[in-house]
Amino acid sequence: MTTPSQQFEDAVARNDTAEQLARDLQALVRQAEDRLPQAVHDFLKGEFLGHPLHPVLVHLPLGGWMAAAILDYWPGGNEDTEKAADLAILLATVGAVPTVAAGWTEWAGLRGQPRRTGVVHGLLEETAFFLNVGSLLARRKGKRGLGKLLSGAGLGAALAGGMLGGQLVYEHGVGVKR
Repeated sequence: MTTPSQQFEDAVARNDTAEQLARDLQALVRQAEDRLPQAVHDFLKGEFLGHPLHPVLVHLPLGGWMAAAILDYWPGGNEDTEKAADLAILLATVGAVPTVAAGWTEWAGLRGQPRRTGVVHGLLEETAFFLNVGSLLARRKGKRGLGKLLSGAGLGAALAGGMLGGQLVYEHGVGVKR
């Protein structure tokens, strides 16, 4: 039986377009990696942990963006819940920076289907990041409705990307020592 996650992966990552995009982007990521000091590269790969760093870090952005959504739509919300939502988005978005860096570092060595799935996963998470940056800017300008729309769309992108992240680990064994 095919799961919804497998169907989603098949729809977005099992095609020539994803392969070409992954191939081109991987070359750029590897060039960037080659410029990193070895200690930074090892840190982003999680060498000090004995396993990838990315899955440890992912909880901050995803948790913050989810908390913000709850606070944004809390019945009877007020100025305090608005401030709390804004702070949650800020912390989550700042926390996304090392999370994304660790994810791309881990992805740089993948091949085949995991590479294709990983590029779509990464681009969805990057989209979530930039939508939340836009949300922060809108909120700062007093455009709370637009900010909520952008962060809600960002959360949707992050959750869709998370489904593919689950596929990478549980279906393809990425980051799992076997």
